[in-house]
Amino acid sequence: MTDHQMKLAIGLMSGTSMDGIDAALIRTDGGAVIEPIAATFQSYDPAFRERLRAALGQQGPLPELAAELTRHHARVVEDLMGIAHMSASEVDVIGFHGHTIFHDPQNGITVQIGDGDLLAQLLGVDVVHDFRTQDVAAGGEGAPLAPLYHAVLAPPRRPMCFLNIGGVANLTWIGPGADPAHADVFENLCAFDTGPGNALVDDWVQQHTGKPFDDGGRLALRGTVDPSVLNALMANRYFELPPPKSLDRTDFDLAPVAGLSLEDGAATLAMFTVHAIARATRFLPADPVRWLVTGGGRKNMFIMRELASALGVPVQPTEAAGIDGDVLEAQAFAYLAVRSLAGKPLSGPTTTGVRAPQTGGRLSAAGASGTVA
Repeated sequence: MTDHQMKLAIGLMSGTSMDGIDAALIRTDGGAVIEPIAATFQSYDPAFRERLRAALGQQGPLPELAAELTRHHARVVEDLMGIAHMSASEVDVIGFHGHTIFHDPQNGITVQIGDGDLLAQLLGVDVVHDFRTQDVAAGGEGAPLAPLYHAVLAPPRRPMCFLNIGGVANLTWIGPGADPAHADVFENLCAFDTGPGNALVDDWVQQHTGKPFDDGGRLALRGTVDPSVLNALMANRYFELPPPKSLDRTDFDLAPVAGLSLEDGAATLAMFTVHAIARATRFLPADPVRWLVTGGGRKNMFIMRELASALGVPVQPTEAAGIDGDVLEAQAFAYLAVRSLAGKPLSGPTTTGVRAPQTGGRLSAAGASGTVA
Protein backbone atom coordinates (compact mmCIF):
# COMPACT_ATOMS: atom_id res chain seq x y z
CA MET A 1 0.00 0.00 0.00
CA THR A 2 1.04 3.60 -0.45
CA ASP A 3 1.84 6.02 2.37
CA HIS A 4 -0.82 7.92 4.31
CA GLN A 5 -0.78 10.92 1.99
CA MET A 6 -0.33 9.67 -1.55
CA LYS A 7 -2.85 7.06 -2.65
CA LEU A 8 -3.12 4.80 -5.66
CA ALA A 9 -6.67 5.18 -6.91
CA ILE A 10 -8.70 3.85 -9.82
CA GLY A 11 -11.58 5.90 -11.19
CA LEU A 12 -14.45 4.57 -13.29
CA MET A 13 -16.84 6.49 -15.54
CA SER A 14 -19.84 5.27 -17.50
CA GLY A 15 -21.06 8.51 -19.04
CA THR A 16 -24.27 9.81 -20.58
CA SER A 17 -23.06 8.83 -24.05
CA MET A 18 -23.43 5.18 -22.92
CA ASP A 19 -20.56 4.05 -25.14
CA GLY A 20 -18.73 2.09 -22.45
CA ILE A 21 -16.52 2.40 -19.37
CA ASP A 22 -13.39 4.50 -18.94
CA ALA A 23 -11.00 3.40 -16.21
CA ALA A 24 -7.97 5.32 -15.01
CA LEU A 25 -5.27 4.74 -12.41
CA ILE A 26 -3.65 7.74 -10.76
CA ARG A 27 -1.49 8.50 -7.74
CA THR A 28 -2.73 11.51 -5.77
CA ASP A 29 -2.87 13.17 -2.38
CA GLY A 30 -6.41 14.42 -3.06
CA GLY A 31 -5.00 17.96 -3.15
CA ALA A 32 -2.80 19.57 -5.76
CA VAL A 33 -0.70 16.50 -6.62
CA ILE A 34 -1.73 14.02 -9.31
CA GLU A 35 0.24 11.52 -11.36
CA PRO A 36 -1.57 9.67 -14.17
CA ILE A 37 -0.34 6.09 -14.46
CA ALA A 38 -2.52 4.04 -16.79
CA ALA A 39 -5.94 3.98 -18.39
CA THR A 40 -8.19 1.79 -20.52
CA PHE A 41 -11.63 1.71 -22.09
CA GLN A 42 -14.13 -1.07 -22.74
CA SER A 43 -17.14 -0.51 -24.95
CA TYR A 44 -20.56 -1.88 -24.07
CA ASP A 45 -21.95 -4.51 -26.39
CA PRO A 46 -25.02 -3.24 -28.28
CA ALA A 47 -27.47 -5.44 -26.35
CA PHE A 48 -26.30 -4.14 -22.96
CA ARG A 49 -26.27 -0.57 -24.25
CA GLU A 50 -29.94 -0.95 -25.22
CA ARG A 51 -30.80 -2.34 -21.76
CA LEU A 52 -29.06 0.66 -20.24
CA ARG A 53 -30.88 3.04 -22.58
CA ALA A 54 -34.21 1.44 -21.63
CA ALA A 55 -33.48 2.17 -17.94
CA LEU A 56 -33.18 5.94 -18.49
CA GLY A 57 -35.86 7.82 -16.61
CA GLN A 58 -36.51 5.04 -14.09
CA GLN A 59 -36.07 5.70 -10.39
CA GLY A 60 -35.86 2.14 -9.09
CA PRO A 61 -32.62 0.41 -8.03
CA LEU A 62 -32.89 -2.14 -10.93
CA PRO A 63 -30.77 -4.75 -9.09
CA GLU A 64 -30.21 -7.12 -12.04
CA LEU A 65 -29.06 -4.35 -14.38
CA ALA A 66 -26.98 -2.80 -11.58
CA ALA A 67 -25.22 -6.12 -10.94
CA GLU A 68 -24.54 -6.60 -14.66
CA LEU A 69 -23.18 -3.05 -14.91
CA THR A 70 -21.00 -3.66 -11.83
CA ARG A 71 -19.53 -6.84 -13.31
CA HIS A 72 -18.68 -4.94 -16.48
CA HIS A 73 -16.83 -2.42 -14.30
CA ALA A 74 -15.00 -5.17 -12.41
CA ARG A 75 -13.70 -6.64 -15.66
CA VAL A 76 -12.42 -3.23 -16.77
CA VAL A 77 -10.60 -2.81 -13.44
CA GLU A 78 -8.96 -6.23 -13.81
CA ASP A 79 -7.79 -5.26 -17.31
CA LEU A 80 -6.42 -1.95 -16.02
CA MET A 81 -4.51 -3.63 -13.19
CA GLY A 82 -3.02 -6.02 -15.75
CA ILE A 83 -1.95 -3.10 -17.96
CA ALA A 84 -0.35 -1.40 -14.94
CA HIS A 85 1.20 -4.66 -13.66
CA MET A 86 -0.43 -4.13 -10.27
CA SER A 87 -2.33 -6.37 -7.91
CA ALA A 88 -5.47 -5.44 -6.00
CA SER A 89 -3.45 -5.21 -2.77
CA GLU A 90 -1.50 -2.27 -4.21
CA VAL A 91 -4.61 -0.19 -4.99
CA ASP A 92 -5.91 1.96 -2.14
CA VAL A 93 -9.37 2.80 -3.44
CA ILE A 94 -11.69 2.68 -6.44
CA GLY A 95 -13.97 5.61 -7.27
CA PHE A 96 -17.12 4.05 -8.78
CA HIS A 97 -19.54 6.55 -10.30
CA GLY A 98 -22.04 3.99 -11.58
CA HIS A 99 -24.41 5.08 -14.34
CA THR A 100 -26.92 7.92 -14.02
CA ILE A 101 -30.40 6.83 -15.11
CA PHE A 102 -32.42 9.66 -13.54
CA HIS A 103 -31.47 13.16 -12.44
CA ASP A 104 -34.02 15.59 -10.96
CA PRO A 105 -32.22 17.65 -8.31
CA GLN A 106 -35.07 20.16 -8.08
CA ASN A 107 -37.05 17.39 -6.43
CA GLY A 108 -34.06 16.06 -4.50
CA ILE A 109 -33.55 12.96 -6.64
CA THR A 110 -30.52 11.63 -8.48
CA VAL A 111 -30.16 7.93 -9.29
CA GLN A 112 -26.91 6.19 -10.24
CA ILE A 113 -27.13 2.41 -10.60
CA GLY A 114 -24.19 0.22 -9.60
CA ASP A 115 -23.42 -1.95 -6.58
CA GLY A 116 -20.42 -0.67 -4.63
CA ASP A 117 -20.52 -3.56 -2.16
CA LEU A 118 -20.44 -6.08 -5.01
CA LEU A 119 -17.55 -4.30 -6.74
CA ALA A 120 -15.51 -4.26 -3.52
CA GLN A 121 -16.25 -7.94 -2.98
CA LEU A 122 -15.35 -8.94 -6.54
CA LEU A 123 -12.06 -7.03 -6.59
CA GLY A 124 -10.90 -7.02 -2.98
CA VAL A 125 -10.41 -3.25 -3.03
CA ASP A 126 -12.16 -0.52 -1.04
CA VAL A 127 -14.75 1.28 -3.20
CA VAL A 128 -16.14 4.79 -2.81
CA HIS A 129 -19.47 5.18 -4.62
CA ASP A 130 -22.77 7.11 -4.48
CA PHE A 131 -20.97 10.40 -5.00
CA ARG A 132 -23.99 12.60 -5.72
CA THR A 133 -26.66 11.81 -3.12
CA GLN A 134 -25.18 13.75 -0.22
CA ASP A 135 -24.81 16.89 -2.31
CA VAL A 136 -28.43 16.73 -3.51
CA ALA A 137 -29.66 16.06 0.05
CA ALA A 138 -27.85 19.23 1.15
CA GLY A 139 -29.58 21.32 -1.52
CA GLY A 140 -27.09 20.96 -4.37
CA GLU A 141 -27.49 19.87 -7.97
CA GLY A 142 -25.28 16.80 -7.46
CA ALA A 143 -23.42 17.79 -10.65
CA PRO A 144 -20.99 18.55 -12.06
CA LEU A 145 -18.42 16.94 -9.75
CA ALA A 146 -15.24 17.13 -11.88
CA PRO A 147 -14.45 20.86 -11.33
CA LEU A 148 -11.98 20.31 -8.47
CA TYR A 149 -10.02 17.93 -10.66
CA HIS A 150 -10.17 20.41 -13.52
CA ALA A 151 -8.65 22.98 -11.15
CA VAL A 152 -5.69 20.64 -10.52
CA LEU A 153 -5.09 20.29 -14.26
CA ALA A 154 -5.68 23.90 -15.29
CA PRO A 155 -2.79 25.66 -17.01
CA PRO A 156 -1.58 28.85 -15.29
CA ARG A 157 -2.99 31.30 -17.88
CA ARG A 158 -6.43 32.07 -16.51
CA PRO A 159 -9.34 32.56 -16.37
CA MET A 160 -9.92 29.53 -18.59
CA CYS A 161 -12.62 26.95 -19.11
CA PHE A 162 -12.69 23.20 -19.31
CA LEU A 163 -15.59 22.09 -21.47
CA ASN A 164 -16.74 18.47 -21.26
CA ILE A 165 -18.87 17.50 -24.25
CA GLY A 166 -20.23 14.08 -23.38
CA GLY A 167 -23.91 13.17 -23.73
CA VAL A 168 -24.60 16.37 -21.78
CA ALA A 169 -22.15 19.30 -21.98
CA ASN A 170 -20.78 21.03 -18.89
CA LEU A 171 -18.16 23.65 -18.25
CA THR A 172 -15.79 24.56 -15.44
CA TRP A 173 -14.59 28.16 -15.29
CA ILE A 174 -11.33 28.42 -13.36
CA GLY A 175 -10.07 31.72 -12.00
CA PRO A 176 -6.50 32.69 -11.06
CA GLY A 177 -6.68 31.60 -7.41
CA ALA A 178 -8.21 28.13 -7.80
CA ASP A 179 -6.07 25.74 -5.73
CA PRO A 180 -7.75 22.50 -4.60
CA ALA A 181 -5.37 22.34 -1.63
CA HIS A 182 -7.04 25.46 -0.16
CA ALA A 183 -10.49 25.71 1.41
CA ASP A 184 -11.42 28.79 -0.61
CA VAL A 185 -10.97 27.00 -3.96
CA PHE A 186 -14.70 27.31 -4.73
CA GLU A 187 -14.45 31.10 -4.78
CA ASN A 188 -12.44 30.74 -8.00
CA LEU A 189 -14.64 28.13 -9.70
CA CYS A 190 -17.91 28.24 -11.59
CA ALA A 191 -19.45 25.09 -13.08
CA PHE A 192 -22.73 23.96 -14.61
CA ASP A 193 -24.33 21.99 -17.44
CA THR A 194 -24.61 24.15 -20.56
CA GLY A 195 -27.10 21.96 -22.44
CA PRO A 196 -26.99 18.90 -24.68
CA GLY A 197 -23.58 17.61 -25.67
CA ASN A 198 -23.53 14.67 -28.07
CA ALA A 199 -26.68 12.90 -26.87
CA LEU A 200 -29.14 14.34 -29.38
CA VAL A 201 -26.78 14.01 -32.35
CA ASP A 202 -25.95 10.44 -31.28
CA ASP A 203 -29.63 9.54 -30.99
CA TRP A 204 -30.42 11.15 -34.36
CA VAL A 205 -27.62 9.29 -36.15
CA GLN A 206 -28.49 6.01 -34.40
CA GLN A 207 -32.13 6.41 -35.43
CA HIS A 208 -31.30 7.05 -39.08
CA THR A 209 -28.19 4.94 -39.73
CA GLY A 210 -27.87 2.44 -36.88
CA LYS A 211 -24.43 3.89 -36.10
CA PRO A 212 -23.85 5.19 -32.56
CA PHE A 213 -22.51 8.68 -33.40
CA ASP A 214 -21.52 11.15 -36.13
CA ASP A 215 -17.91 10.06 -36.63
CA GLY A 216 -15.74 13.19 -36.77
CA GLY A 217 -18.81 15.36 -37.37
CA ARG A 218 -18.75 14.34 -41.04
CA LEU A 219 -22.53 14.24 -41.41
CA ALA A 220 -22.91 17.67 -39.79
CA LEU A 221 -20.19 19.09 -42.06
CA ARG A 222 -22.24 18.01 -45.10
CA GLY A 223 -25.47 19.45 -43.70
CA THR A 224 -27.06 22.88 -43.45
CA VAL A 225 -28.27 24.33 -40.16
CA ASP A 226 -32.02 25.06 -40.13
CA PRO A 227 -32.31 28.45 -38.36
CA SER A 228 -35.98 28.14 -37.42
CA VAL A 229 -35.46 24.70 -35.85
CA LEU A 230 -32.36 25.99 -34.05
CA ASN A 231 -34.34 28.94 -32.66
CA ALA A 232 -37.05 26.56 -31.45
CA LEU A 233 -34.45 24.40 -29.68
CA MET A 234 -32.83 27.46 -28.08
CA ALA A 235 -36.21 28.71 -26.77
CA ASN A 236 -35.96 26.28 -23.83
CA ARG A 237 -36.12 28.19 -20.53
CA TYR A 238 -33.11 26.23 -19.19
CA PHE A 239 -30.77 28.56 -21.06
CA GLU A 240 -32.09 31.59 -19.19
CA LEU A 241 -31.64 30.06 -15.74
CA PRO A 242 -28.57 31.25 -13.83
CA PRO A 243 -26.22 28.58 -12.50
CA PRO A 244 -25.82 26.39 -10.59
CA LYS A 245 -27.89 24.12 -12.81
CA SER A 246 -27.72 20.62 -14.25
CA LEU A 247 -29.55 18.42 -16.71
CA ASP A 248 -30.78 14.89 -17.20
CA ARG A 249 -29.87 13.25 -20.52
CA THR A 250 -33.59 13.05 -21.36
CA ASP A 251 -34.39 16.75 -20.79
CA PHE A 252 -34.27 17.45 -24.55
CA ASP A 253 -35.61 15.37 -27.44
CA LEU A 254 -35.50 15.09 -31.22
CA ALA A 255 -39.04 16.31 -31.99
CA PRO A 256 -37.98 19.73 -33.37
CA VAL A 257 -35.68 18.18 -36.03
CA ALA A 258 -38.08 15.42 -37.10
CA GLY A 259 -38.61 16.79 -40.63
CA LEU A 260 -34.95 17.36 -41.52
CA SER A 261 -32.61 15.25 -43.62
CA LEU A 262 -29.95 13.17 -41.89
CA GLU A 263 -27.18 15.68 -42.61
CA ASP A 264 -29.23 18.81 -41.87
CA GLY A 265 -30.48 17.28 -38.62
CA ALA A 266 -26.91 16.44 -37.56
CA ALA A 267 -25.75 19.98 -38.39
CA THR A 268 -28.67 21.63 -36.61
CA LEU A 269 -28.31 19.50 -33.46
CA ALA A 270 -24.54 20.02 -33.35
CA MET A 271 -25.07 23.76 -33.72
CA PHE A 272 -27.60 23.56 -30.88
CA THR A 273 -24.80 22.22 -28.66
CA VAL A 274 -22.55 25.11 -29.78
CA HIS A 275 -25.19 27.81 -29.27
CA ALA A 276 -26.05 26.50 -25.81
CA ILE A 277 -22.37 26.71 -24.81
CA ALA A 278 -22.03 30.22 -26.25
CA ARG A 279 -25.20 31.31 -24.41
CA ALA A 280 -23.73 29.97 -21.15
CA THR A 281 -20.81 32.42 -21.28
CA ARG A 282 -23.08 35.23 -20.05
CA PHE A 283 -23.01 33.58 -16.61
CA LEU A 284 -19.22 33.37 -16.26
CA PRO A 285 -17.44 35.66 -13.74
CA ALA A 286 -14.98 36.82 -16.44
CA ASP A 287 -14.28 35.98 -20.08
CA PRO A 288 -12.04 32.92 -20.48
CA VAL A 289 -8.80 33.38 -22.40
CA ARG A 290 -8.88 29.75 -23.54
CA TRP A 291 -11.18 26.71 -23.70
CA LEU A 292 -9.92 23.14 -23.37
CA VAL A 293 -12.42 20.55 -24.57
CA THR A 294 -12.72 17.01 -23.26
CA GLY A 295 -15.22 14.23 -24.03
CA GLY A 296 -16.25 12.82 -27.39
CA GLY A 297 -17.40 16.20 -28.68
CA ARG A 298 -13.80 17.36 -29.08
CA LYS A 299 -13.51 14.85 -31.96
CA ASN A 300 -16.46 16.40 -33.81
CA MET A 301 -14.86 18.76 -36.33
CA PHE A 302 -18.10 20.67 -36.90
CA ILE A 303 -18.58 21.38 -33.19
CA MET A 304 -14.95 22.42 -32.67
CA ARG A 305 -14.97 24.71 -35.71
CA GLU A 306 -18.21 26.41 -34.73
CA LEU A 307 -17.17 26.76 -31.08
CA ALA A 308 -13.99 28.58 -32.09
CA SER A 309 -16.07 30.91 -34.24
CA ALA A 310 -18.69 31.52 -31.54
CA LEU A 311 -16.33 32.00 -28.59
CA GLY A 312 -13.64 34.09 -30.30
CA VAL A 313 -10.72 32.70 -28.26
CA PRO A 314 -8.64 29.51 -28.66
CA VAL A 315 -10.77 26.35 -28.42
CA GLN A 316 -8.62 23.22 -28.33
CA PRO A 317 -8.83 19.60 -27.28
CA THR A 318 -7.30 19.02 -23.85
CA GLU A 319 -4.44 17.18 -25.57
CA ALA A 320 -3.13 20.63 -26.58
CA ALA A 321 -2.28 21.07 -22.87
CA GLY A 322 -0.91 17.53 -22.50
CA ILE A 323 -4.12 16.16 -20.94
CA ASP A 324 -5.75 12.94 -22.19
CA GLY A 325 -9.36 13.95 -22.80
CA ASP A 326 -10.56 10.35 -23.09
CA VAL A 327 -9.78 9.50 -19.47
CA LEU A 328 -10.12 12.82 -17.64
CA GLU A 329 -13.56 12.07 -16.14
CA ALA A 330 -12.46 8.65 -14.91
CA GLN A 331 -9.36 10.20 -13.36
CA ALA A 332 -11.61 12.76 -11.67
CA PHE A 333 -13.52 10.05 -9.80
CA ALA A 334 -10.28 8.42 -8.67
CA TYR A 335 -9.27 11.83 -7.32
CA LEU A 336 -12.67 12.39 -5.68
CA ALA A 337 -12.51 8.96 -4.03
CA VAL A 338 -9.24 9.92 -2.33
CA ARG A 339 -10.76 13.23 -1.22
CA SER A 340 -13.79 11.36 0.12
CA LEU A 341 -11.60 9.06 2.21
CA ALA A 342 -9.92 12.15 3.69
CA GLY A 343 -13.23 13.88 4.40
CA LYS A 344 -12.39 16.74 2.02
CA PRO A 345 -15.11 18.61 0.08
CA LEU A 346 -16.11 17.32 -3.34
CA SER A 347 -18.50 20.14 -4.21
CA GLY A 348 -19.30 23.69 -3.20
CA PRO A 349 -21.67 26.62 -3.70
CA THR A 350 -20.20 27.67 -7.06
CA THR A 351 -20.09 24.17 -8.60
CA THR A 352 -23.33 22.45 -7.52
CA GLY A 353 -25.08 25.20 -5.55
CA VAL A 354 -24.83 23.33 -2.28
CA ARG A 355 -25.07 25.69 0.70
CA ALA A 356 -21.54 24.97 1.98
CA PRO A 357 -18.63 22.86 0.73
CA GLN A 358 -19.75 19.25 0.91
CA THR A 359 -17.92 15.95 1.12
CA GLY A 360 -19.62 12.87 -0.27
CA GLY A 361 -19.40 9.28 -1.35
CA ARG A 362 -20.04 6.06 0.55
CA LEU A 363 -17.33 3.55 1.39
CA SER A 364 -17.72 -0.16 0.69
CA ALA A 365 -14.87 -1.97 2.39
CA ALA A 366 -13.05 -4.70 0.47
CA GLY A 367 -14.39 -8.21 0.83
CA ALA A 368 -12.70 -11.41 -0.11
CA SER A 369 -11.44 -11.16 -3.65
CA GLY A 370 -13.82 -12.89 -6.01
CA THR A 371 -13.90 -13.96 -9.63
CA VAL A 372 -15.47 -11.65 -12.16
CA ALA A 373 -17.89 -13.88 -14.01
